[in-house]
Amino acid sequence: MNGIPTAPYQDFARSKLGFEYKDISLLITALTHRSYVNEHKKSVSEHNERLEFLGDAVLELVVTDYLFKHYDEPEGILTSWRAALVRTESIGAAGQLLGYEPLVRMSRGEKQGSDRARLQILANAFEAVIGSIYLERGYNDASNFIHKHIITKLDDILTEGSWRDPKSHLQEVMQKIDGVTPRYVVLSAVGPDHDKVFTLGVYAADKLMGKGVGPSKQAAQQEAAKQALDAYEKQA
Repeated sequence: MNGIPTAPYQDFARSKLGFEYKDISLLITALTHRSYVNEHKKSVSEHNERLEFLGDAVLELVVTDYLFKHYDEPEGILTSWRAALVRTESIGAAGQLLGYEPLVRMSRGEKQGSDRARLQILANAFEAVIGSIYLERGYNDASNFIHKHIITKLDDILTEGSWRDPKSHLQEVMQKIDGVTPRYVVLSAVGPDHDKVFTLGVYAADKLMGKGVGPSKQAAQQEAAKQALDAYEKQA
């Protein structure tokens, strides 16, 4: 592929995925971020977003099929469990454990980005890797990969209760214990518009119950709600 050393990618495939690619360009593309293409327009033309699109669909189907066949729960519960399994944090963490970050091709700017931005890149690459496995080996191998690296996390998610939406859960807890609904307040917003970081506090009346930091107000609210839930649990 235009002089790209393929050996590190095949080594990764053999050691982490359990096979060699007949078309190693699939894996290389899966680990190529759009920013790298923008920085190397003369030599690189394809990034991983199409493979990510495919892998996302395969991931959702495999997880949905598993949950439907193994759990007799209402649609709303299964949807929440699926969302917990396939959210950015879950698949980004799976990507970190696989250890392909050194192979991800991205721009110099993205390499210096925030931890959250890098986690998003790793999560997108994970879905693209699924897409590459699907094209290279078929549905069964892609399904086995998803079972090994994603579905095996379900027991922990159910035990921890992390599948529950923190904001909705906090509202239930706060109303039961304090008789009020959560109030979210922006405490700070720093950084440029394209990479702003928000800090929010969540209050029970005038009592600060938790703080959250995130790349959006919504993300910061979720983190604040998690911290507040931890505070209520310690009070119990």
